[in-house]
Amino acid sequence: MTAPSFRLAYVPGVTPTKWVRIWNERLPRVPLELLGTPAAEAPDLVRAGGAEAALLRVPFDRTGLNAIPLYTETTVVVVPKDHLVTAAEEVTAADLADDVVLRPLDDTLDWEQLPGHPFAERPETTALAIELVAAGVGLLVVPQSLARLHHRKDLTYRPITDAPESEVVLSWPEGEPSELMEQFIGIVRGRTVNSSRQPVAAPKVKATDKAKAKAKAKKSAPAAKTPQRPQRGNRRR
Repeated sequence: MTAPSFRLAYVPGVTPTKWVRIWNERLPRVPLELLGTPAAEAPDLVRAGGAEAALLRVPFDRTGLNAIPLYTETTVVVVPKDHLVTAAEEVTAADLADDVVLRPLDDTLDWEQLPGHPFAERPETTALAIELVAAGVGLLVVPQSLARLHHRKDLTYRPITDAPESEVVLSWPEGEPSELMEQFIGIVRGRTVNSSRQPVAAPKVKATDKAKAKAKAKKSAPAAKTPQRPQRGNRRR
């Protein structure tokens, strides 16, 4: 019989380290296999059964998948260290109006309108776009975790206050989740090892409440009649 295991896909920049550590503490006999996956391929990997679940960014095609939100990332603009925007601690989209802003094909930010001027071609990946920023071609707006992932000494980044934010979710196939899937859902939701998913039990009645209820019932009940003994006549000796 094959030993149970749990395969977890995750997209670039997402770090499942904390949850993996908790899993290993609670289920040391069940290996958790991490699968680094391009963002565009993660939903199909889960749908095809190549992974039990995935940590990925919204938006994505949710057909046949469940999803629960985990956290929201700050959006930043990646720029050369000598760029004007580095003089401020944070910027707005309007501050990039005169710049070329790259948008890679694996971008997951839900833009209504990209700030700045678009580049002639969309880079295939975020990694390639970072190289173009370093070459002075343009700027790049990404979730902060991706800016950290592709860190370079000649680049830096600043938060953009009015840009779309990136939401990271846990996704798994629709239908009744397996026991291992339930375990991982509990971990990412912060449930303790002793918590359960059983229906909430009725509140326990305290001893003092029981005594009060008993006394009240006794007080309201009709008084019981004491049976009378028949009187005996006096006997003459």
